[in-house]
Amino acid sequence: MKNIFVFLLLFVPLLFAQTEKSPWLQGERLTYRISWGIITAGEASLETKKTTGNKTEFYSLAHNNGAFKSIYPVADTIYSRIQNGSFLPEVFRKITHEGSYHNKSVIRFDRAGAKAWLSDTVFSDPIKRKIKRATDTTISIFGKERCIISAFYFVRGMDFVVGEKMTFSAVSGKKRYDLRVVIHGYEEINTKFGKKKCIKVEPILDGDGIFQASGRLFIWFTDDSMRLPVLMKSEIVVGSIKAELIDFNQK
Repeated sequence: MKNIFVFLLLFVPLLFAQTEKSPWLQGERLTYRISWGIITAGEASLETKKTTGNKTEFYSLAHNNGAFKSIYPVADTIYSRIQNGSFLPEVFRKITHEGSYHNKSVIRFDRAGAKAWLSDTVFSDPIKRKIKRATDTTISIFGKERCIISAFYFVRGMDFVVGEKMTFSAVSGKKRYDLRVVIHGYEEINTKFGKKKCIKVEPILDGDGIFQASGRLFIWFTDDSMRLPVLMKSEIVVGSIKAELIDFNQK
């Protein structure tokens, strides 16, 4: 479930067009139903909040429910703060509670120093904050890398050309990754809000990174000025996991 929101990165010629083309920067909340086959497994949300100082905060929350929660509880939180215009993240934070696994990871971007500072902590007891292991890492960056959530919103505002393949870079986990995004074409999708003409997009990670465990990931954006991500689908070994948009509001 946590990888359903993982998406892509930077396209330099469009850097300074994002604010005008991205109404969601004024404030937005998207709510999703997560399902595995015909079974509703949980709920997730994506939220943007405008702050002072020409910056925007992104939040992603995900949790499971019902029988899934009793068997394998999940409660994940992602936070990122970006600079408007450039869409470059300043900080990324992910808190993961999945079964007996409890993790907090933080990435701080030092553009001037061309480095990203990564801190990763696994807790044996998150309530008492007992640490099982902790790792601090510094990696070199070229200045335009993004985190997974700021990349998702950045790509959402891009101009898509069917058949186009674009290559970008991002920092996730403890590494810098090369990623590609493929624009597959247009499809009509049945949504809670009626039939919508959508653009089907696929992010692909080259190497041994975060996409291999969850298989292929597809995202359908509405083909209009709102570019709502109405459906996200990740193919896995035992079927597929879907995130369907069930509610949204924009300021």
